[in-house]
Amino acid sequence: MDARGSNRVDSDVLVVGGGAAGVAAAVTAARRGLKVTLVERYGFCGGGAVAGLSGTVCGLYEATEAINAKPKQVVFGFADEFCRRLEAKGGLGDPLLYGKTWARVHDPLIWREEADAMLREAGVRVVFHAVASDVSMEGDRIGGVVIWTKQGPLDARAKVVVDASGDADVVAMAGLPSFIGDNGRVQNPTMIFRMMGVDIGRFVTEYGADTIMPEKISDMIRAKHNAGEYRLPRAKIWLFPTTRPDELLCNCTRVIGPDGRELNTLFHQDFTDAEIEGRLQAREYARFFRDHLVGCETAFLNDTGVQVGVRQTRQVSGVKRLSNEDVVKGTKSSDGIAVSPWPIELHSGVKPRVEWLLNDYYEVPYGCFVPERGEGLLVAGRCLSAEHEAVASARVTAQCFSYGHAIGHAAVIAVRDGIAPRHIDGQQVRAAVNADGARLD
Repeated sequence: MDARGSNRVDSDVLVVGGGAAGVAAAVTAARRGLKVTLVERYGFCGGGAVAGLSGTVCGLYEATEAINAKPKQVVFGFADEFCRRLEAKGGLGDPLLYGKTWARVHDPLIWREEADAMLREAGVRVVFHAVASDVSMEGDRIGGVVIWTKQGPLDARAKVVVDASGDADVVAMAGLPSFIGDNGRVQNPTMIFRMMGVDIGRFVTEYGADTIMPEKISDMIRAKHNAGEYRLPRAKIWLFPTTRPDELLCNCTRVIGPDGRELNTLFHQDFTDAEIEGRLQAREYARFFRDHLVGCETAFLNDTGVQVGVRQTRQVSGVKRLSNEDVVKGTKSSDGIAVSPWPIELHSGVKPRVEWLLNDYYEVPYGCFVPERGEGLLVAGRCLSAEHEAVASARVTAQCFSYGHAIGHAAVIAVRDGIAPRHIDGQQVRAAVNADGARLD
């Protein structure tokens, strides 16, 4: 290593991954005086929300079937703070109807900039263009992570490591218990894209305010696909007007392998196939929109995600596991550290399935983020311990902000009290996020 830096970095907390959960965890811990390092493989933060271009903050509002209902927000804390900062910069749209609930479209460039600003304000050391390649084990304790950079390996040590990689990468490298989907079967990835040149006024007048396109569009997609005029493997699609003039955010594709199977992006060939197939499908849906959707006659494909959007891969096997029943019944718990009103969305198969939780929410226990074995490690984000259907609800953006917020506080407790994360009382974490604006009680 040359004079521009040492190959050893020591921190109180090391966060691997700069998505919503990683940013929230890093900022939360640093604001309380801890020395925090965040490592991110891209040159910007945002994870699935930005690189994957999911483009919406989902999970803030209760679902309801009440006529003329207004959005009822139930998620606050860090998620609310980040949304307010986006809104102040013109980077967050008003709530848009999403079936029986609402979502808010964000500007991915402003998302990156606000994450940069918050991390800098909090004093977090950020290392971009770096990936975790190995772990430093001290017996059964993770003492740090080996980070690969263009400058060479970086020996990053910390009292607490937070795996916010989305794929439980640190968990896997440490050989700790994990699982993949439903006996290895995961929800397929998707390539989200944006189209510009759309007459949004005519588009909304024709198709309505609901971002889930009406059945007449699904019928047309199926007919054109079956006739061989277009290759459109998914008929139920979501189209969102954005914060930018004349633009639609398009969640349409069903990215499957050349043999028709669902892809798992943990496998390098599947990840590669998903990227190529996703771009091909984006072009094909864009062609269909221009040919057949009102307001899209002169629209054009503006961009796709930096990478294919990943819904599910590897998850930690935690001290607790969020069950499918917890989600559909709105289960509450004394050690719940985050809430979610979002439905179960299963996107595998030709027709996505949505199972709503109406006028209610469930709580996610602290133990879902604590590995069942291994010390010095917490997880945050969609790699939490949750059953297959449950994670199809629990993985969305507002909740990932909330998980990071809570795990940042847990890391502070662990460092300051000299206590292993697994011995922290979840009620203590709940109290900490409540004192920090989460409004769980």
